[in-house]
Amino acid sequence: MKKIILTFIAFVFFSISIKAQEINWISLNKALELQKENPKKIMIDIYTNWCGPCKLLDKKTFKNKDVAAYVNEHYYAVKFNGEGNEAINYKDTNFGNPNYDASKANSRNSAHEFADYMGVNAYPTIAFLNETGDFIAPIRGFHNPQQLEFFLKLFVTNKHIELKTKETLGAYYKAFEPKFKG
Repeated sequence: MKKIILTFIAFVFFSISIKAQEINWISLNKALELQKENPKKIMIDIYTNWCGPCKLLDKKTFKNKDVAAYVNEHYYAVKFNGEGNEAINYKDTNFGNPNYDASKANSRNSAHEFADYMGVNAYPTIAFLNETGDFIAPIRGFHNPQQLEFFLKLFVTNKHIELKTKETLGAYYKAFEPKFKG
């Protein structure tokens, strides 16, 4: 009996440890709702089912324990299929994908209206919104944990507001010392 209890406790602890290292993904509609009571920035992973770099971003970056812990603490994290058919209500406008073809769910499909609205022209794109849901910036392409750390910390501290030129941003980037493990 003691062995069964110890095994159960180990299983629960292991399950909690694994869960703690995953990003808590929610829908954009839910994130915007949560912002009303607890303002936080939003990070949106805009992906497609067919996108190889999107899958790499999931595997190599979003599964990183440092990335997951930081995102969970400082952001509402949203996964959004840029060619899916999810209904989005953003800034009192409804967005959908009227040309969505369910038979193409795992291959190239039509772009979602919200992806177009956000100016997404490549996958993956990580879009950042401020605490009131206003658009900050899109970050295109695959980024490893340390590269993403730069953007996560840049936006959460609002440092991007004072870095108005490419030169000041470049100098800030050069001086940035990543802390996330690879």
